[in-house]
Amino acid sequence: MSDTEFDVVGIGNAIVDVLAQAEDAFLEQHGLAKGAMTIVDADTAEKIYGLMGSGIEMSGGSAANTMAGIASLGGAGAFIGKVCKDQLGEVFSHDIRAAGVSFTTAPDENGAPTARCLICVTPDAERTMQTFLGACVDLGPEDVDDQVISASKVVYLEGYLWDPPRAKEAFIKAAKAAEQAGRQVALSLSDPFCVDRHREEFLDLVDNHVNILFANEDEIKSLYQVDEFDDALQQVRGHCDIAALTRSSQGSVVVAGDEVHVLDAEKVVDVVDTTGAGDAYAAGFLYGLTQGEDIAICGRMGGILAAEIISHYGARAESDLKSVLNEKLK
Repeated sequence: MSDTEFDVVGIGNAIVDVLAQAEDAFLEQHGLAKGAMTIVDADTAEKIYGLMGSGIEMSGGSAANTMAGIASLGGAGAFIGKVCKDQLGEVFSHDIRAAGVSFTTAPDENGAPTARCLICVTPDAERTMQTFLGACVDLGPEDVDDQVISASKVVYLEGYLWDPPRAKEAFIKAAKAAEQAGRQVALSLSDPFCVDRHREEFLDLVDNHVNILFANEDEIKSLYQVDEFDDALQQVRGHCDIAALTRSSQGSVVVAGDEVHVLDAEKVVDVVDTTGAGDAYAAGFLYGLTQGEDIAICGRMGGILAAEIISHYGARAESDLKSVLNEKLK
């Protein structure tokens, strides 16, 4: 392998998304926590799937979405995640490779089925997710290829990985291998409920292992247990090299040492579905960073991709992201 064969390697849950439109009353009737990602068992996933309206199936998973975005911009990416050797596993594997991402993790032959995320999109474009992790929980340290880690400029980890115990071991192995190889470690906090479950461990990660932190407003406030965004902003300064904090319609704030860049949100004519907005932001940001752009431009690139993703259903782009980016940056 060359010194840096990949710009970014993402490690995360390999999931097939099922998206369907739903009313708020549906969420209330079935006790679904609006706007959150909830882990469910196989029986609950089957029940909710049966109650949902007609849906669209597409490959997803937070870090996988980010890697697909980076590849669509022309970046070199790899992904580590676990699927089963079943129909959805084949769908996921085909989709991520077709997107131009290297994916060599061996599938489970006889384990749990491939993970799926049931996403209810309400009229306000908010997404409520019920996730059956399935084969994802079988991701372990043996699936982390040290050669791939050392050949990547950035190792990007999704916070959701902190839920399954063996995946957490894989997470830690990857972070340590990246540090030993002199690579950067990026972490997405993923979800405020995820932060609530693992706050102390995440604080330790940010302090001691993470170079680049991605979080939305709710996640960063949850991490530091404060009510105001500005308080969270002050708390995170100095705890990692770069913090890229997204604020939906208020844009994003990127902090690096003494630098603070407040970036306006890109204009979106019609917000259709917010699924994958954070993943797309991370894709634009990390692509810019690995191509040598300054952090303000990286934040702008992230915002452009996020705006494009929320203008249609699903977390993977329907348009040529590279053309969109070039046009917006003129």
